[in-house]
Amino acid sequence: MLGIRNAISKLRTITRAPASLVVQRSIACRMPTASSSASTNIDQVVAQLGKPPKMREEPAFKKVDSPEFHSIFTPELEQLVSLFKKYNFELRIAGGAVRDILMSIKPKDIDLATTATPDQMKEMFTKEDVRMINAKGEKHGTITPRINNKENFEVTTLRIDVRTDGRHADVVFTTDWQLDANRRDLTINSMFLGFDGTVYDYFYGYEDLQERRIRFVGDANIRIKEDYLRVLRYFRFYGRIANDANSHDTETLLAVKDNAAGLGRISGERIWSELQKIVVGNYGRELLLEMNRCQLLEYCGLPSHPELQEFERLCGDLEQFEPPNHPILYMTGLLHTVEDAMKLHERLKLSAYERDLALFITQQRDRVDKEYSCLRDYQKLCLQPYAKRDYVEQLLKYSNKLELHRQLKSWATPSFPINGNTLKGSGLVGQKLGLALTQLRLLWADSDFKLTSEQLMEKLPEIIDQLQTPPKKPRIE
Repeated sequence: MLGIRNAISKLRTITRAPASLVVQRSIACRMPTASSSASTNIDQVVAQLGKPPKMREEPAFKKVDSPEFHSIFTPELEQLVSLFKKYNFELRIAGGAVRDILMSIKPKDIDLATTATPDQMKEMFTKEDVRMINAKGEKHGTITPRINNKENFEVTTLRIDVRTDGRHADVVFTTDWQLDANRRDLTINSMFLGFDGTVYDYFYGYEDLQERRIRFVGDANIRIKEDYLRVLRYFRFYGRIANDANSHDTETLLAVKDNAAGLGRISGERIWSELQKIVVGNYGRELLLEMNRCQLLEYCGLPSHPELQEFERLCGDLEQFEPPNHPILYMTGLLHTVEDAMKLHERLKLSAYERDLALFITQQRDRVDKEYSCLRDYQKLCLQPYAKRDYVEQLLKYSNKLELHRQLKSWATPSFPINGNTLKGSGLVGQKLGLALTQLRLLWADSDFKLTSEQLMEKLPEIIDQLQTPPKKPRIE
């Protein structure tokens, strides 16, 4: 219980200094809320701590001096570090960049944490004539200075989650690094790195990283209830870190399953952002199957009984194609119908490309090997107004047509010799004009793309006659 006692003691210390206590609404786009009494805040925070995490007696236990660490030191970062030192505020690297450096990966970007409040940072940057951008971040405790008009840095004040509802959190700013680490989701994401190379690790995240183990900070059930998106973050980081596909902790999976319905409260955009990384990452097939066993998929817009056999077939077949493969291509394998594709779009707010590709594949996949069997069939499909060439190439991937995919990729679409202006004198307008052009394109394709403009125009009267002939009425016996 040492971790709980330390946390309670530190929280009580904070509340004895009300001037430094700031409560804000985090994550949601809402204005700061009024603070309740200090004692109530303490009780709420202590209740949320759950099972005490395993604590390291000396968190500053290691130093790094690697090329990956030194690669982050741009002149702009060094200037920012000097600025915080000048005003006696602590500044450390936080989160993913620490994890990457410890894995000998050069971080793409860095997040910074500080003991300075947003107001203190704004005052400091104003005095030093440093431009600040992205004012919306302030309600999250984040200020973004732009140094030398060249590089932006997101700097976030240390904080404690006081109240959470599974999506949003009321936070109290603090100067205690351990309390900030305690609110983070996974041990591997709860470490800090000083600019002298000192690693600060309170909950044995370093050992978990070395063992490729994904573990929540303290009580998994409590951490997930603070933000239900963490059930997907668990699987995403498992794919990035773990050494094999099936080394999940049983209790962690139970907590994930028990909180599955909480995903229904998370926005589709946030869910899709995580799902895309999971499905194309390491062990994507195995992780999606495990997520199905945990009953997560129906809260992600997928059918309650997805097409698991088709999904597994697709994952295996796509390994033959040169990566990357679109995340939506994998997801389409889990769908039964076109209607499932629309429901997925409605839940996840897919892009127009993702939506249309999912619809195209669910509409066309059953025609493969029936209506479409040779390269010419797929070339003609590319000429249809509803079928972009890329969609047809993706259909070939989906259907495991490796050689046909190669042939279509290398095919240079010839220039169609006529256009709408050519048909101006035909009397065709609107939809009939478009239908006539489509029919002419298909005739052109059947000639191995050799028919000239004059030869195609000779075919036009027959096409016009077909378009203007009304359909026969059904006979009534």
